[in-house]
Amino acid sequence: MKTFKKYYAFPVSPEEVYLAMTKALSIQLWTGAEVEFTEEVGTEFSFWDGDIVGKNLELDYGKKIVQQWYFGEDNEPSIVTIKFHPDKKGTSLEFVQTNIPEEDFDEFTEGLNEHYFGGLQDFFEEE
Repeated sequence: MKTFKKYYAFPVSPEEVYLAMTKALSIQLWTGAEVEFTEEVGTEFSFWDGDIVGKNLELDYGKKIVQQWYFGEDNEPSIVTIKFHPDKKGTSLEFVQTNIPEEDFDEFTEGLNEHYFGGLQDFFEEE
């Protein structure tokens, strides 16, 4: 199992990035796909028609999101921690995900960079 950590920059406030990642309508806009998401601890979610599924563990407005993402029943829980740091240009987002299966790591992290965070960054650049 592997861990992935990366920082992403956004030209808006931490609160705006947080809202884009926790409001179903916003998520649908930047993913371009069906979304099931409720901004509530303990609820399960689904992005991209089930390509990413998990559960919300912690939601701290404008500061942090902690989720468990599922990789199948046999794997250890994969914990995603997203922290929002204000900086001069807007927001520095810190993304850490643990327990990514080695056989999925390269393809999965490429998808995170291109589609998940790429889509989110495009969403804010178009405004």
